[in-house]
Amino acid sequence: MKYIEEFRDGKLARIMARKISAAVALREYRFMEFCGGHTHAIFRYGIQDLLPANVQMIHGPGCPVCVLPISRVDLAIVLARMPGVILCTYGDMMRVPGSQGASLLKARAAGADVRMVYSTLEAIRIAQENPSNDVVFFAIGFETTTPPTAVAIKKALESNINNFSIFCNHVLTPPAIKAILNAPEETVRIDGFVGPAHVSAVIGTRPYEEFAHEYNRPVVIAGFEPLDIMQAILLLVHQVNESRAEVENEYTRAVAREGNLKAQALMAEVFELRPSFEWRGLGAIPSSALRIKPEYDHYDAETRFTLPSIPVADEGACQCGSVLRGIIKPVDCPLFGTVCTPENPVGSCMVSSEGACAAYYLYGRFRNISHQS
Repeated sequence: MKYIEEFRDGKLARIMARKISAAVALREYRFMEFCGGHTHAIFRYGIQDLLPANVQMIHGPGCPVCVLPISRVDLAIVLARMPGVILCTYGDMMRVPGSQGASLLKARAAGADVRMVYSTLEAIRIAQENPSNDVVFFAIGFETTTPPTAVAIKKALESNINNFSIFCNHVLTPPAIKAILNAPEETVRIDGFVGPAHVSAVIGTRPYEEFAHEYNRPVVIAGFEPLDIMQAILLLVHQVNESRAEVENEYTRAVAREGNLKAQALMAEVFELRPSFEWRGLGAIPSSALRIKPEYDHYDAETRFTLPSIPVADEGACQCGSVLRGIIKPVDCPLFGTVCTPENPVGSCMVSSEGACAAYYLYGRFRNISHQS
């Protein structure tokens, strides 16, 4: 299959591994893959096992489910429990724990009308079929899933659907990377980034140029196949060796420098920046999330419903925040694999299909990994 089998060729992977081994110098390389999809690919294909010992991959916060703070999960549960409300969301969010062990799945078991959907347009259809109910779509995601939410709002307006609204939790990738780079140097050292694929298909490569020019950190955009990631690592090694910091695009078959201009225009039409937004593990980050513009506030659940604003701390022993910042590996969390498993998750990193803890557990790599971070 074109662009699939070619990028999973074992023989080529071994050649690439030898090239990386030949390129590394007598130093340690620490590269962060921001996207959770890359984290899962690294473990699924055993990429870390092919890398020299002095090339370490640090797992970043690149999963919107993982970085959503407990307080926003709690607000979704509040909405779901309101009389007459049908709350629609993507599957991963159903099991993410809120405070005191609550979740949307448990709320549904207790009688709330919570429905898993595969698209925003499915939520629109549910609103059309249930005119006496208020249908709320729990929107979450980075720039990749933001345009479909904008489409849903415009569709509701065009079709005069008045019983539909969005609980908006869309967050932005570049401000999160900046927050990581602005953290104290002793927190975690990062020599370069494997840039996200799907996000970059929307926003392009231009937004990452700030990190190369102002922070002196190379960024290589990579696809999700094993050879994509290994090629990106090789490019990062070369840049570090040559004391360069540039944005390179390995994923040229899907990503352009300018990105998807039509999607960007749609996002700009419907959304505006929030002054600040709380990220799990990263804290409040200025201008890092989107809210619905006032002209569309009829479709903004935070405007239509009275929602409390109560910050909630993470579960005391759960180390999701440190995992998301790359400070520790999942195996260093005292709950990992014992109290916290995919069947009984304590933190969002174990719930999400792109979470680092889920990757470690799913592929069993933790059994052979030192607990040294």
